Amino acid sequence: MRELRLGIDVACREAHRAALADDTGAMIWSNRRFTTSSVSLEALWAAVRGAGPAGGDVPVVVVMEPTRNAWVLLAAWLRARGATVRMVPPEQSADLRKYYNKHTKTDRLDCELLARLPLLHPDGLVTTPGLGPAEALRRTVAHRHSLVSRRTAGLQRLEVLLELLGPAWTAVLGTDPGKAALAVLERYADPHALHRLGRARLTRLLIRASRGAWRQDKADALLAAAAETLRLWPAGAVDFAELADDIAVEARLVGQLGEEIETLDDRIAVHYQQADPAGIVASAPGVGPVLAPMILGRLGDATRFRDLAAVRNYTGLVPKVSQSGTVDRHDGPTKAGDHILRYALFVAADHARKTDPTLAARYARLRAAGKHHNSALCTLAAVLVTRIAACWRNHELYVLRDLDGNEITDKQGRALCAAMKPTPVSTVRGTGRRSKESHSAPSTGPSTNQATTRQSA
Repeated sequence: MRELRLGIDVACREAHRAALADDTGAMIWSNRRFTTSSVSLEALWAAVRGAGPAGGDVPVVVVMEPTRNAWVLLAAWLRARGATVRMVPPEQSADLRKYYNKHTKTDRLDCELLARLPLLHPDGLVTTPGLGPAEALRRTVAHRHSLVSRRTAGLQRLEVLLELLGPAWTAVLGTDPGKAALAVLERYADPHALHRLGRARLTRLLIRASRGAWRQDKADALLAAAAETLRLWPAGAVDFAELADDIAVEARLVGQLGEEIETLDDRIAVHYQQADPAGIVASAPGVGPVLAPMILGRLGDATRFRDLAAVRNYTGLVPKVSQSGTVDRHDGPTKAGDHILRYALFVAADHARKTDPTLAARYARLRAAGKHHNSALCTLAAVLVTRIAACWRNHELYVLRDLDGNEITDKQGRALCAAMKPTPVSTVRGTGRRSKESHSAPSTGPSTNQATTRQSA
């Protein structure tokens, strides 16, 4: 017996189920229930070791799905006992489960299927040296991405509410209000309250909240915006006090999220310095102090991949391939990888094409061939992550080069990129009538062009 294969059907609240098979796929035992407790895990491990040959130390391969965060503690405990933990993507095990469901339907199917996966589909197993959400950098960059998304949504709601006061408010405060603007909106979004506050006290508030950046001229502009609001709205047409309360809620939430993001940035900077002291990821063009931790945190150690093609596959930026006897079609990206990593690479590629002449030249060729801007950036993102992974695996910094292969500086790279102006094929599309309608506005027509029929009772 060369190895034992332990399949674990991980549960979040119920007991986990385990099945043990040998290297030929024959079941030794199945449907063993256990929980994430030290006593239960010790009993499971004793049962696994007891199934091997007497006096032999047979390697144990554990196969499980990454079910929420319940798998992390199990993987850490089993690795500490010398087991090799391999993860299987849920969609792959689901496809195999559908096949087996045609022939059998038992509660033991999941754990038995996982135990046999090394034999049925060895290429579908992924060795994960890390512990996913238990890794600080991976977890904190995901948390930051979530907070930024929530803050962006809050800013959009705030902008919509400010539209009720008139365009002058957004013109004065901006679409991404800072701490001074949020302080005003939290307390004085009512035009009447702002006028009662007065010019002198409003100026002092702005100076204190903006640390001197905003002064009397900004106070005058805000008072003018409030006066314009009162002139636009007929008397008694809107309850400004109620509207101000709604604006204050959004302003507080946006401000609190901004403070949490700043705190996370400090923590992320420390984690990134520990993970990449040489600054290899940050040396890539278009990758700054925000994107570098996101890429490294979500990609992980690039040496864990079989080759650079596997790195690209992990990002989900490679095209879907449909092949048969007469068809060989390449569609859009698979999007099967980590969406945060994909977002970071997409943004980095847009910046990198303005610094790296080789990427700028490729972008120009793609656009000239009729590719959409986003499609071209997806291609550049796949190239960029391949180069970053190659630098990581070789312990080298990213070096900018011109089209002849000569090493250049950032300033020289930007000058060369600026000279490469893509000539995209014109693909002008009309704007739909409903694309600019308010979601709260009444419908202006039928939802479909098909006639509706009334169903009989």
